[in-house]
Amino acid sequence: MNDYRKILIYQVLPRYFGNTKRGSVKNGSLSENGVGKFNHFTKAALEAIKSLGVTHVWYTGVLEHATQTDYSSYGILKDHPAVVKGKAGSPYAVKDYYDVDPDLAVSVPDRMKEFQNLVKRTHQQGLKVIIDFIPNHLARQYHSDAAPEGVADFGANDMKDWYFSPQNNFYYFPGQSFRGQFDLCAGADEPYEEMPVKVTGNDCFSACPSVNDWYETVKLNYGVDYQGCHTEYFDPIPDTWLKMKEILLYWCAKGVDAFRCDMAEMVPAAFWAWVTKQVKTQYPDILFIGEVYNPGLYRQYLQSGFDYLYDKIGLYDSLKAVVQGYAPAFSLTRCWQSLGDIQEHMLNFLENHDEQRLASPFFAGDARKGLPALVVSATMNVNPFMLYCGQELGESGMYEEGFSGRDGRSTIFDYWCIDSVAAWNNKGKFNNEKLSDEQVWLRGQYQKILQVCQSEKAI
Repeated sequence: MNDYRKILIYQVLPRYFGNTKRGSVKNGSLSENGVGKFNHFTKAALEAIKSLGVTHVWYTGVLEHATQTDYSSYGILKDHPAVVKGKAGSPYAVKDYYDVDPDLAVSVPDRMKEFQNLVKRTHQQGLKVIIDFIPNHLARQYHSDAAPEGVADFGANDMKDWYFSPQNNFYYFPGQSFRGQFDLCAGADEPYEEMPVKVTGNDCFSACPSVNDWYETVKLNYGVDYQGCHTEYFDPIPDTWLKMKEILLYWCAKGVDAFRCDMAEMVPAAFWAWVTKQVKTQYPDILFIGEVYNPGLYRQYLQSGFDYLYDKIGLYDSLKAVVQGYAPAFSLTRCWQSLGDIQEHMLNFLENHDEQRLASPFFAGDARKGLPALVVSATMNVNPFMLYCGQELGESGMYEEGFSGRDGRSTIFDYWCIDSVAAWNNKGKFNNEKLSDEQVWLRGQYQKILQVCQSEKAI
């Protein structure tokens, strides 16, 4: 490849990548449905990923998060099922920022070593490693058993009888208990209890979050008094800022090359301007990719240290409308015209874990019909481009997995085997032997298009 390589990101959940246990059952446990491991990303697997023209692998769901699987025998506190979404749990309800998901380890006590070996194998293939950084919220029962000595847990030193303090890590409702509008037992002997109740992650300032809220998470406090006219208290530096800086540096030292920053726009731009400078002083090549959906905030967040931002509201939404016949093709012109000088800092994509699969009836209904959109998204300027594991195989995401319904998305909450990915896996060979003719053809088209992105300097 050339020195001017375009950034091409392959997003993949290790949870399902190596899972070849077919015949998954709805709401199945780990033992029933199986789970992928870090070790399933072998040399052969990484070579197959790289053959698409990929430069970066975004390993989604690496951090330890809330789950209904019991790891208490390994010293990991058991989560209450009422505040866990699905049997596997959401990767975005982080339970320990300093640890990795025990599901993904062959040997749970050696889970960090197995992750570091994955980083090493990825680098040996000339690929870069991206992991999630989830700064806006964490699991309701957050507890770190892997933090460096002297690092206090989030909330450990909070003044819990105050609704807000700039040095608190959370926001509280003093004197009130958690009264979620759902079953607070969820099969457990006792209901989930939280006193005083903390504000929920999607800025739900209520002691009674609903099933439509991010009820399994708690909002982090970056020094903004939301119920006090959004007044900002950034001097002295809030404790949450300092904690998050150390977490980022911790993962940089583990060899991570980039962070995909979840819901970045829900965290003050001032924090990003401060922390990206702090991190890049020590690790100048580290990349920050921000999930920002408000076009009015693009420039502010780029100026605050982000290298790339999601282009969802512009190009993604426009391409989806064109593919579905709701908008004319010339509407795409407005996408790049509206971005102007920041266009090359926008990350293009057609799929990720939040969006519906191209091949699903909620999008194109046929993977072939998505190819024109792929050409546009991947070749428009020198922007980075991202694809989602299974996209190149025509995966439709039309399973009813459990917490996730038949919605055209591959679940991030449940244990599941994705048949198309399992067929490509083919007992670790990662070849075309078990793929259908249509899947082989489609993957070949993706390979051609994405390799053109790497051979043509203009894009």
